[in-house]
Amino acid sequence: MNRGLKNRQLQLMSLGGVIGSGYFLGTGYVLEKAGPAALVSYLLGGMIVMCVMLCLAELAVEKPVSGSFVTYAKEHISPTWACGVGWAYWLNWVAYVPSEMIAAGIIMHNFVPEVGQLWWAVLFGLIITIINLFHVDKFGECEFWLALIKIVALVAFSLVAGLICLGLIGGEGYLGTTVLLGSGGFVPNGFESIFLTMVIILVNFQGTEIIGLAAGECENPAKSIPIAVRNVTWRIIGLYIIPIALLISILPWNEAGLDESVFASAVSQYGLTGFASVFGFVVLTAAISCSNSGLYGAARALYGLAQLDMAPRKLAHLSANGVPSNAILLSITGCWFVIMLYAFDPDSAVYTYLLAVSGFTGALAWISLCWSQYRSRHAHIAAGTEDTLRYKTPFFPYVTLFGIWSQVICLVVMLFDADLRVAFYAGVPMLLVPMFLYRLRAWKVKAAALGANILR
Repeated sequence: MNRGLKNRQLQLMSLGGVIGSGYFLGTGYVLEKAGPAALVSYLLGGMIVMCVMLCLAELAVEKPVSGSFVTYAKEHISPTWACGVGWAYWLNWVAYVPSEMIAAGIIMHNFVPEVGQLWWAVLFGLIITIINLFHVDKFGECEFWLALIKIVALVAFSLVAGLICLGLIGGEGYLGTTVLLGSGGFVPNGFESIFLTMVIILVNFQGTEIIGLAAGECENPAKSIPIAVRNVTWRIIGLYIIPIALLISILPWNEAGLDESVFASAVSQYGLTGFASVFGFVVLTAAISCSNSGLYGAARALYGLAQLDMAPRKLAHLSANGVPSNAILLSITGCWFVIMLYAFDPDSAVYTYLLAVSGFTGALAWISLCWSQYRSRHAHIAAGTEDTLRYKTPFFPYVTLFGIWSQVICLVVMLFDADLRVAFYAGVPMLLVPMFLYRLRAWKVKAAALGANILR
């Protein structure tokens, strides 16, 4: 593959996959469930992200390949597990990317009501397909600027919200903690609400692992990936924790919802309607950016599966530009199929279930990364080659084990929530069915080889 991604593009591309329309629109759901304690949920999510990214850095520097965690899982866990988690991850993005396209379609339909939201969603699907089929450095440059718009918007919101808290604008005077603690305290719905929202938080953080999927296309992975991991981790925490801390300091949590962006709703209450309207454009760029990087991640995962003979070999084909064009086209076709399901029936159970398992399958990919790093490091320790690693996950094995078990607990918690339980039941087959088919195929190949030997 063409190593054309620059360090700045790699960092912004990973952020692009994380800060999607779900963050701007879906944060209202988290506030509604957990109240101001949502801040603790995001802090825990940030800690999990940091652990996963540190594990990923060690693996990606040692072996910078496209398809990352699928390859690492095959080498350090088992081929069967790699096949299951790889296909589950692909389905995760095939479900999630259409949701971003549909969100962009809804926004554009509000701006231009003469054109239906479905046609806008299809248009954005075509745009991100063309961008992904570019030479990878052109893709990286597009994603760089799309992601930069979102970052600037969040920084601007933080500054404005800070001024509102201090009483310098908005006309309400110094707020202090009056809004933050004014509707039932910091934990109005109990501490269990913090854990019940963790799966949704992990959905919001998904996309950081795209750094690993892009490792095979970095100019200098040994240098770029550790820097990108450190910077992206801290920036994600800063771009989530600080804005949300300020958000719940100016917007009563019981007024949050899914009707509009909570960031726009918050500043509107203080008369800043012009600034609030800007967030309509920001959510649009967020949806396109997240779709763009999500399709990138889906195609690279599929390319990795094809290279490992866990998907049709044609999907490992590279175009003249050095991109996996067949994997990109199949991934976007899957996305369009989900959009069509939504168009014919917005309440389609198939679409709902696919979208709901996003948190489940994403967590599986992250657990797989930590698990692979854990076994890889122990293999180096046993062989006496630990000192040859160019990058080491700090505080091993504690960081790795926290990354694994915190996410396992999040998945178990899904069983105790009626809404999330459906996602668990729908997600498990997406992991197990590819594993079963892989083992069945391996058994048939082995049986055929044995039969051939007998005939000889």
